[in-house]
Amino acid sequence: MDIMNSTIFDISPIPMWLEDMSEIKEQFDLWKAQGITDLQPFLEENFDLVIECAHKIKIIKVNKKTLDLFEANNQQHLCQNLNIIFQKEMFKVHLFELVSLWNGNNEYLSTTTNYTISGKKLDIKLRAVVLPGSEDTFNQVLITTEDITDYQNAHRNEEKNRQLAESRFIYSPTSLWVEDFSRVKMRLDQLRQVGIEDFRTFLDVHTDFVNQCVEDIILLDVNQATLDLFKAADKETLFKNLYRVFAKEMHQTFREQLIELWNGKIHHQREAINYALDGSIRNVLLQFTVFPGYEDDWSLVQVALTDITARKKAESYLEYLGKHDVLTKLFNRSFYTEEIHRLERSILRPVSAIFIDMNGLKTVNDQYGHDVGDELLRRMGNILNRTVTHTSHTASRIGGDEFVVMMSGANQQAVDSIIMTIEELLNIDNQYYSSHPISIAIGHATTQPNEKVEDMLRRADQVMYKKKKDYYEYFTQPIDN
Repeated sequence: MDIMNSTIFDISPIPMWLEDMSEIKEQFDLWKAQGITDLQPFLEENFDLVIECAHKIKIIKVNKKTLDLFEANNQQHLCQNLNIIFQKEMFKVHLFELVSLWNGNNEYLSTTTNYTISGKKLDIKLRAVVLPGSEDTFNQVLITTEDITDYQNAHRNEEKNRQLAESRFIYSPTSLWVEDFSRVKMRLDQLRQVGIEDFRTFLDVHTDFVNQCVEDIILLDVNQATLDLFKAADKETLFKNLYRVFAKEMHQTFREQLIELWNGKIHHQREAINYALDGSIRNVLLQFTVFPGYEDDWSLVQVALTDITARKKAESYLEYLGKHDVLTKLFNRSFYTEEIHRLERSILRPVSAIFIDMNGLKTVNDQYGHDVGDELLRRMGNILNRTVTHTSHTASRIGGDEFVVMMSGANQQAVDSIIMTIEELLNIDNQYYSSHPISIAIGHATTQPNEKVEDMLRRADQVMYKKKKDYYEYFTQPIDN
């Protein structure tokens, strides 16, 4: 049946065009006679010829779906507005169509851009076939133009979202790691299958399980912020040195992560310690999440590491200031008070204390100024810091010129040793700073059976005060408290 008279053509749900391309066939024959053998480079160098060929096409017939798609009232209205429908974007595709016909293909498929008469942009999937009997003339070519605008928009949005997601990953200021935890999940599932219920106890018994899980993790990718955080030149360098990044402290962190995962918490966070490749410490807030859609196998997870090193240093410094005297670097009175309560509750006995008071500090301040007096205090602090090195001993500045050394589990012999060290260091220090020697009064005591720590401290303080009084009486000066 003649396609022009076919009812199927008219009522087809797909826009269809019947076109006469015989003038293009004639043009092909002319170019071949001129010796053109490879059409594509020829047309690329003479692109105006592509446009001329497009204008050689005659529209024989279109169906109603075509008129509807391009917002035409009738075929005449459509043909009058072809310059709007076919704009410059489609001519590159038309070059491909011409090359297909030149190479003897009687069918071709392409994707192009058209416009409705009102100017609405359309993404078109174009299918063309030279009808049987027209192979030598191209006088009847059937074209279908399927509107794929929604599909292309969805594809473009998907690509845009993909690029946006990649950009967020690459340029995120947070260190991001993409990893495959599927083998870890398989290990945990196997434990459940054999009846393990108390996972924490299992890890206590099977200490190598954590290391096995670490080795099961597949690192897929990291972003630039990760390389910057850990001072790695590139991803390859980082991947080869992961053992330096995740040092021994990370073992306990990952152990707790496994417990979180065992308990079904596929989104969790905790603080951790890592190391940069130059050996510097990195305190991080680790945020772990299994990506949506991968909850069943954990084959795609993200680990975000926020650098909190500066914050941790600030917290440590604030904690230090809360317990230490800035001038002498010794513990302060607040710490000393807490230490008394701690030792009172402790069963470790005996407890000993050495009270130290600097003689004549007020006179130094009055005669030479507080800067000189502060230097004496710093020297005294240095002496005590060098003396008190045992972990169960502490040295505190509890007043302007008053110091106390607390010693848990120390008897009289230990006290004598400490006092001897203080006196030796003080003697050396005074030789070096002979213009402003330090003089001290020392009192000490050790708890007696069933004696409270506070009572022992009172006795030590009284001894110190008596020696201080003797010092001032000897020099016939008023007591400097």
